[in-house]
Order: sequence, then structure tokens, then C-alpha cells
Amino acid sequence: MLNFDFYNPTHISFGQDCIAKLDAFVPADAKVMVLYGGQSAQRTGTLAEVQKALGERQVHLFAGVEANPTYEKLMEAVQIAREEKIDFLLAVGGGSVIDGAKFVAAAVPYTDEPWNILLSGGADIKEALPIGTVLTLAATGSEMNNGSVITRKSLQAKLPFHSNFVFPKFSMLDPSKSFTLPERQVANGVVDAFVHIMEQYLTYAVNAPVQDRFAEGLLQTLIEQGPLALSQPDDYEVRANLMWVATLALNGLIGSGVPQDWSTHLIGHELTALYGLDHAQTLAVILPAMMQERRTPKREKLLQYAERVWNLRDGDEKQRIDAAIAQTREFFESLGVKTRLKDYDLEQAAVEAVLKQLEEHGMQQLGEHQDIDLAISRRVLEASL
Repeated sequence: MLNFDFYNPTHISFGQDCIAKLDAFVPADAKVMVLYGGQSAQRTGTLAEVQKALGERQVHLFAGVEANPTYEKLMEAVQIAREEKIDFLLAVGGGSVIDGAKFVAAAVPYTDEPWNILLSGGADIKEALPIGTVLTLAATGSEMNNGSVITRKSLQAKLPFHSNFVFPKFSMLDPSKSFTLPERQVANGVVDAFVHIMEQYLTYAVNAPVQDRFAEGLLQTLIEQGPLALSQPDDYEVRANLMWVATLALNGLIGSGVPQDWSTHLIGHELTALYGLDHAQTLAVILPAMMQERRTPKREKLLQYAERVWNLRDGDEKQRIDAAIAQTREFFESLGVKTRLKDYDLEQAAVEAVLKQLEEHGMQQLGEHQDIDLAISRRVLEASL
């Protein structure tokens, strides 16, 4: 196993009605900005519940954080936070709102052009406002990690950043808050969590059986619970298991001490920035083609994945790998998430546009071996048509 340090300061409060505990976690004298997305937080009563729990604190509501949070919208929040001297941020929503809050937290005290936070990948962040989260959608794991992805519409760029300064101080995870989500968002969340795990698991062996078995168990849980979340939308236990899997998928544990890939995500980001596809839709398109393209360097792990996750033991190595890739694609499709670019009315022109974006953003050495160049990305994209 590789050597590693693991750091995660986020306090998790999990279970029904946990939002009532907010009073114990937010400083009594805090000036709070509550960031949220559309009308669902109001319609479902979650926002009112949050406001009640915050009591007499000064609260400024900031609505409209998009499903792919944009720099342009978030800079409005930055300006207000500076003017109102906000000193605590509370994100109410899914990973997009939480990602947006992380950017605002870093940008408010930032003395340079805030876009540089993205250009530097977060390396030059020196401080940030404290953040708490109230999670309503199981998907990204942003509630328990230090990462964020932000889109700048004017540049058609979607870039990630990481910083230990933007770890949430706490996250409230009430699975019942996900009952009213549309099927599309639930399915997207399952796919997102699945691919998060795959990007940390499907690399090469480094004698890390704990991380491998942990990742495999999470994948099996998603395969089992994901369809149930769609067919039994009011089942608390199903939603609880799904929410906890999504958090564990990207809180750093399964990725500690092992190589990581992330090429599927980085190519997918460009599809979202250019064409507005849901993040999970891009992952469902790219991952099966990436698995096929990288079947030789990932051979050992692909065989392990086939046997341990999908129980594929019959046939020769080629047949087992083919079946594992096919099962992965079929799983996404069974959730209603399409896996071909043509399903989103995208053709060869989209391949060329994405390749241009990858080149412009310096994404020419992707993957765990840093050997996925533009030629390989082209083959992956064309296999995704």
C-alpha cells in the first residue's frame, strides 16, 4: 500500500429531523448567508425548517444557484457577502449548491481576481469563510470533502478546485429530504456516486485490500439500492443507504493511499460546459468507452471488478472484461441515464469541440498514469457516439 495522510474535519449529523440541531453548530452571533437553488427548498419546507433552526441569527437568503453552479451567479453572492459582512455560509441543497458555497467561501476574502481560484486549482487559497451544509440530494459527496467544480459560462469552462480551507464544518444529512426529488435527479445521483468510486478503484493494484473491498461494497450497494430508490421513492431506509454511500464515495477514505484516475470526470466536464448535459449524463457516456479503451492497462482491476462486483467468473479474460463493461452500461441505462452521445443529439462535431476544450485547458495528460493524451481522448469520445 502507498503511504498517505487522511484528513477530514467535517462533522456529520445523520438522520431524520437532524436539521433541528443546526443551532448547536452555527455560532450564535453569526451573520449567515443561506445559499440554495430553485423553489424546491421553499416548496418542501426545508428552507423554513432551516430558518427556524437558525433562530434569531441574522440571515441573508441567496437563491438561484444552478445545477452546474456558475462563476457569474456565485460572484453575485460574493459581492453581497462582502457588503453585508457575512461570516458564515450555509448551503441547503445538493452538491451543486455546496460546491457553489465553497467557491463563495474562498472568494469572499480572496484579494485577487476570484477566477484565479479555479485556474490555480485552489492552491493559492489562504483562508475561507466557514461553511455548513444541509444535504437534500445524494450524489456528489461534496458535503464531506474539500472539492468543488465551477462553470464559467462566458468562457465555456468548467474547472475544479480543492482546498482544506473549504471543508464543511458540519453537514446535516436527512434522507427524508430526498423523497420529493424527480427521478432524473435520483438516477443522476446514483450514477455520480458510482463513477466517483470507479475513478478511485479502477486503476491498478497497490496491495490495498481494505480500500478495494470498501469500494466494491459501495458499488454493490449502489447496484442494489439505486433501482429501489426509483421504484420505492418514499422508503426511508433505501434513501438513507443511498445518501450514506454517496457521502462515503468521495470523502477521501477509499482514495487514501491508492492511485486515482478522474479522466472520465475531466472529459465529462467539457461536455457539460459546452452542451449543458447533466454531470452524471456525461459520466455515463464516457465511463464505458474509457473502460473499453483502457482495458489493457486496467486489465487486472477490470478482472477483479468483473468477479467481485458483478460475479462474472465464466469465460476467458476477454469475455469477462467485455461482460463487466456491458453490465456497467446496462446498469446506467436501467436507471434511465443514457450512455451514448447520440442519445443527447451530439455527433462528431461535439467530439472535435471537446478535444479543442481539453487542449485549451491543458487536459492532455489525464488518468492514473498521466498518459491519456488527446489521441486517446479522441478514441474514447468517438467510441461514445
